[in-house]
Order: sequence, then C-alpha cells, then structure tokens
Amino acid sequence: MPPKKVAAVVTEYRKWSHADVILRNLLSGYPDGSRPNMQLVSLVTDQVPKNDMSRDLAKKYGFKICDTVADALTLGGKGLAVEGVLSIGEHGQYPTNEKGQLLYPRRRFFESICDVFEKTKSSVPVFNDKHLAATWDDAKWMYDRARKLFVPFLAGSSIPVTWRKPHVVLPKGCELVGAVQIGYGPFEAYGFHALEGLQCMVERRKLASGGREPPEQGVTAVTCHTGKAMWEALDAHAWTKPLLEAGLKRATAHAPGDMRALTAKAADAGTFEIEYRDGFRAFVVLPNGWVHENEGSPFIFAGQRKGADNPDVCQFYLQQPDPFAHFAELTRAIDSLVGTGHAPYPVERTLLTTGVLDAAMTSRHEKGKRIATPHLAIAYTPTDWGPAKGEIPKAVKP
Repeated sequence: MPPKKVAAVVTEYRKWSHADVILRNLLSGYPDGSRPNMQLVSLVTDQVPKNDMSRDLAKKYGFKICDTVADALTLGGKGLAVEGVLSIGEHGQYPTNEKGQLLYPRRRFFESICDVFEKTKSSVPVFNDKHLAATWDDAKWMYDRARKLFVPFLAGSSIPVTWRKPHVVLPKGCELVGAVQIGYGPFEAYGFHALEGLQCMVERRKLASGGREPPEQGVTAVTCHTGKAMWEALDAHAWTKPLLEAGLKRATAHAPGDMRALTAKAADAGTFEIEYRDGFRAFVVLPNGWVHENEGSPFIFAGQRKGADNPDVCQFYLQQPDPFAHFAELTRAIDSLVGTGHAPYPVERTLLTTGVLDAAMTSRHEKGKRIATPHLAIAYTPTDWGPAKGEIPKAVKP
C-alpha cells in the first residue's frame, strides 16, 4: 500500500525535541532500517527557535511548511488532504499556571484540527503526544470532541510500548495486592510518564471488588504527599515496603546518603497515592534529590500478585541518546492507528492518567489535600498491544 499522507502540528522542531524524535522515523525510517507506512506532507510549527530544524528538513524531504493547521490538513484546498494527523505539543517556551502545570497548546492544536474536520465533514486518525492537556477540563473536552466527530484517537507516553527489563507482561485477570511505580525528573512532565507506566500494568488486574470486564473502572481519589509525608503514606501499608525495595534495586544511579532525608528536602520529590474505584491502591514515587537518571531510566514498576512468592518488577527502558529507539516503538503504534483507523490501545488510559496527574498537581498545590475524583469513573478494556520485543538498537554516542 502507498504510504498514508499525514500532517504534523508541533510546538517546536529542534534537535531532540519530541517533534524530532518522533517525526525522524517518518522521514528517515526506524533505527532497524524499516519504515512506517506514513509520509509527512505538511508541518505547522507554533514556535520557531534559533535552532529550528524544520525548514532545512522540509527542503530535504519535500514536505510543506504551513502557517495554519487548516492549510496543513487541506494543503491549501477545500477538502481534507491528509490521512492522519500527529499533534506534538511538547517542548517550547510556554507559561505555567499557579499549580506548576505547563500550559502547552494541546487543546488549541486539537481544536484547530477538529475545526477542519467539521468544516470538511470528514475526519482522520489523530495522535496526541503525552497527556491530553494540563487540566482535566481541557482533556475531557478533547476526548468528547473526538467522540462526537468520530475521530480515531490515540495519545500517551512511550513508556507503555518500550522495552521492559525483564520482559514482564502481567496476565489479564491477575489478582494484584498493590503496586508501586518509581519515577524521577520534572514533577509534572515525568510524573505523567510514571503514571502511564503504572496504569499499563495495573489495568490488567482483576478488579479487587470481584467485578468482570472491563477490568479498569477508574480512580476515586488522589493525594500528593511531599516532604516527610511522602514516606509516611507509604509506611501505612504493609505491602509497600517490599515492593519499593524491589524496585529501588534497579535504580542503580543515586546520590550517597539516606534516601528519605534527601528527598524530604527536595522541592520536586513526592508520591502520588491513587485510590481506585474497586478498592485497589497504588503509589507513584518520585524520589528526586536521591535518584539520578541511569542506563535505561529509573522508571520502574513493582507489583505484588496474590499468592506469588516474589513481586513482578521491571524497568521501562528509555534509550538515551540517539537513536531514542523507544520513540520508534511509539511511532509504530501511531502507524497502526493511521493504517487501520483504530487505536491500538485505548485513549481512555491516557484520559485517566491525565486526570490523575491533574488531581495530583491540585493536591500538591493544596498542600497534600486528598482530592476526590468522581469524574475519573473511566471504564475501559486493555488491549494486547504491549511492550517492544527483540534487541534494542545500539545507541549512537554523541
């Protein structure tokens, strides 16, 4: 089949931006030499920094630089001229709100895309990079708009589709006692990655209440603990200590000294306590101030299955530097979306993680208040589109 023509709407296109590490797979192929069945034909850049790459790449690969989303999707005509859209609202200079949430223009991008769909009375698949939006209201608007216009919609992090070390895929319907997900880095931006890592694992559990599919029903409350409280919350449950210890063994790069003392002093350390609607409970732990970025990343999952002798533990492998092969795995999912017209895994997962992150940021802003989340009664069934398999392409050292 001839490659599907796609447009991209990005915040900025510079080296190692998300626009670069995703769209390079369309332009020059995957690290293994194969190619997605997509052709980039048009691009909109919301910002153009001094180190912009897009203009030179447009000359090299022949795609059109457009001033508006409408022009990118119609190629200057009256009808829809592309078969897919990639909305990459990550990186660039944008403000933050009082909660510390970066206000990337993801809703604005999606609104402009949907305006074209409505005007042309047609729609095509859309991929939205990372969480849907900073705030729940914007995220839910995007989700509802996609459903109204029958837009095949995919979103999220590269974490669920990258390699796992070891290769752990929980069986559907497994009975989980609890789960701990370790992360690091910028509180909101990387807190989202940690949530996606957690959710792609725990969504496969049997409901603690004994219910049937769909196995995920959503989240009833979220609390963000910081300072000493981040550890007190974990210590309140007997199952958390062995899981945390098992996970931390894979966080091989860290500062010398006591983890709890160092993280208690760090402004960007904390835990997300997540109470699910079926009674299940999980924690995301961001031990900033102690953990460092290590080979493959310290995004680590640990979950305890009922009756198992040992927890299930794995590292979500993120390749740094080039060729950032985990983004190739994300591009494969986008390629499936555009090629089939169906999302390979539910956008509801990312709607849920977006809502949990917004609640966690609200809780943090309100000094650890427990945030009830009746709006996160989000039910969905996970698919079997899982992590990458096979050898990881060799890194290219700078």
